[in-house]
Amino acid sequence: MSSDTTTEPTTTTTTKPKTNSRRVSWSDSYTKSERAIQSLSPILTSIPPPLLSADNPAFSLLHDPDVASQISALLREPDSGAGENNLCRWLYDTFQTSDTSLQLVVLRFLPIIAGVYLSRVALRKPLAGFEAVFLALYAHETAFRNGQSITVNIPDLSHSSIYHETKQTTTKNSSMELNLGVISPTLEPHGTVRSTRRARIVGVALELYYSKISQMPIDSKIDFCQFCEVWAGQDGNIYMDGIDDKMGESEVSELGGEKDEKDKGVKEGRIPLPWELLQPVLRILGHCMMGPTGSKELHEAACAACRSLYARSLHDINPKAILATGSLLRLGKIGLDSNDDDFDHTEISMSSSISL
Repeated sequence: MSSDTTTEPTTTTTTKPKTNSRRVSWSDSYTKSERAIQSLSPILTSIPPPLLSADNPAFSLLHDPDVASQISALLREPDSGAGENNLCRWLYDTFQTSDTSLQLVVLRFLPIIAGVYLSRVALRKPLAGFEAVFLALYAHETAFRNGQSITVNIPDLSHSSIYHETKQTTTKNSSMELNLGVISPTLEPHGTVRSTRRARIVGVALELYYSKISQMPIDSKIDFCQFCEVWAGQDGNIYMDGIDDKMGESEVSELGGEKDEKDKGVKEGRIPLPWELLQPVLRILGHCMMGPTGSKELHEAACAACRSLYARSLHDINPKAILATGSLLRLGKIGLDSNDDDFDHTEISMSSSISL
């Protein structure tokens, strides 16, 4: 007699080997960096051999002085900003890889891109290549902020400290009536660079540069300081001692007559400096003056740039700009007698004051 037997199906569970996401991420970044270097090869005269065999190609690309010198020279050429420019296309495509290490490489050259672009825009030259890079940076920031503005809480100076605020005051002002300084308002998507949007779009790109400034090479920051002098279009040395009221009118007049070819060249690059552009400029200069870089050359370049902007503010009779640039110059003098920790603290305080 046969009996029916029910056999339960056996299930085999296959355990997939765990993949190291960090390893995969590094490998993907390495591959993107290699491709970026390969696509850069036809544009530059030569690629340094150590760059091709580097363990971290993106980092080497960011800090290689030979590559930086070649790219900087190309960006300063007369037709560098045209829409069909190969270098502009490379910068745009490299930033669009969304690889943070490669995006730093693009930001490293932002001071030259912004400097050349803003100095040439009044000449009505074709600059679609530069504008494509700016729009890529602007779109990145728009998506990253998700419609939120960047603010900073400024202490209420009517109280000696938070411990002097009474409970009645706290209850009355449930939110403590926080004095919020808007460093950067909310961003609206833009697909083109119009004259009315130009300062805002370039300013947002500089805000992105400032957020990564601790990772930028010193040469990039020096480039920025030098272009600030060009943008200001004023001889800041005239007002170097004027802040401390140590210079008489006759001395100012005498110095004002000393103009050389360098001064004439500076005035030719003068640009409009609305607050939406000047504010991120001053934040970057604040880091260059008081950040813990230890570079005397960078500090001197930042001070020279700030003096020129201070002179420009006086020339334009712009009270807000006069207050900001004058305060930054005084903080720079304080920073000379401070250690690195004090530099960081002063820089944070400066960022809060510039937001006003």
